Amino acid sequence: MSKKTSKIYENPLISRYASPQMLEVFSPQFKFGTWRRLWLALAESQAELGLPIKKKQLAEMRRHLDDIDFDRSTKYEKKYRHDVMAHVHTFADAAPSAGPIIHLGATSAFVGDNTDLIQMRKGLELIRARLLRVINLLADFARKYKKLATLGYTHFQPAQLTTVGKRATLWCYDFVLDLEEIQYRLDTLCFRGVKGATGTQASFLRLFEGDHSKVRFLDKLVAQKMGFDKVAPVTGQTYSRKIDAQVLAALTGVAQTAHKLSNDLRLLANLKQIEEPFEKDQIGSSAMAYKRNPMRCERVASLARYVISLSTSPMMTAAGQWFERTLDDSANKRLVIPEAFLAADAILVILANVLDGLVVYRQVISAAVKAELPFIATEDILMAAVKAGGNRQKLHGIIRKHSLAAAEQVKLHGRKNDLIRRLQKEPAFKKVDFNALLKPRLYVGRAPRQVDEFLRKTVDHIRRKYRKVADVKDVELKV
Repeated sequence: MSKKTSKIYENPLISRYASPQMLEVFSPQFKFGTWRRLWLALAESQAELGLPIKKKQLAEMRRHLDDIDFDRSTKYEKKYRHDVMAHVHTFADAAPSAGPIIHLGATSAFVGDNTDLIQMRKGLELIRARLLRVINLLADFARKYKKLATLGYTHFQPAQLTTVGKRATLWCYDFVLDLEEIQYRLDTLCFRGVKGATGTQASFLRLFEGDHSKVRFLDKLVAQKMGFDKVAPVTGQTYSRKIDAQVLAALTGVAQTAHKLSNDLRLLANLKQIEEPFEKDQIGSSAMAYKRNPMRCERVASLARYVISLSTSPMMTAAGQWFERTLDDSANKRLVIPEAFLAADAILVILANVLDGLVVYRQVISAAVKAELPFIATEDILMAAVKAGGNRQKLHGIIRKHSLAAAEQVKLHGRKNDLIRRLQKEPAFKKVDFNALLKPRLYVGRAPRQVDEFLRKTVDHIRRKYRKVADVKDVELKV
């Protein structure tokens, strides 16, 4: 950071959190380069449909798609107070022969809205790739620890046993649901297309001298050139702002899942059962040198809350639009849409880093199971004693009495759970083989098989479906 920039606010999503790939999607170069590609696609399509546009003009436009003079466009925007016209003039300066036909028949939303949709599509594709990475990491973790018995918790109180791998499938399945929602948004995302100032296509109908079929085909042709097979059937000046709300809701789903996972990992770190990776030179606390704070999971939770909070803006924007359009959406969209994508991207980058290096403390997990297992095994102990000829109601009373006494030893005196020792002294339980009943694997139910079934039926299906989707490389954390 230079002395000059140190006095200017810097967005932490850019400097600290988001990946270079997502930053590029919402960069000025990508945005305004897309505007020029849209103008080119429009001019090419108009020429193909018979308008007098010369090949020389199109060739000159193609040569200047990316050499954008941002200083010049800034000066034009200050003069005209209109960002689209500033870039029309800047493009025309670079391709002077094409000046007369750039933006022909179009309104600002032609480049603005269609570019927003292109950016959101690319952003969703990157989020999808990052979700696939997280799902794969969780699936591998679940497979590795599918048999490792651990305490299940309800209300954060010890409950019946599960396995570490089975718990991981719960995290993984939530991300699978998020993937399905992201994919649905990609599958249904429509191009705004060539619709004119109020969505009536009147300007294009005049250009084509009342030929409705050419106007319809123009809409479809430009969409195809920009990589879309679906075009919004109707629009006002803008595409429906409900689209933004729906896309943000999908990103919010990712944030919700990530927040829940980060909470669980932070609680497990407190129990000293599972921790996020901790680097050799990392400092956990400036005051307490022994600490290993779960700062990456905390960062995930922090960013997730931000994404969730952003989702309300597009909802209010969609609700507050007037007739064919109103411009009170513009400033809000410039902030909310990119930042939601940048933050969601950062969340998944951090999670991939955490999940790729999770540290599992088997002995601590086993010790926690052992401490609670006498209580968990009481039902099986009761049934074994009944089978050996005991009276069920009397046996239940004995177990209840000793369970309360053992719990008192643990809670009031900090001693070990001595329930089994107490029951072994009772004549009514003489024929019970306690060692045979105190095996954790007896109390995890179908958890290991559930892991196998989930991986085979759900994760393997995802891996087959997305085998052609380019894998996204892990991004090194900036801080």
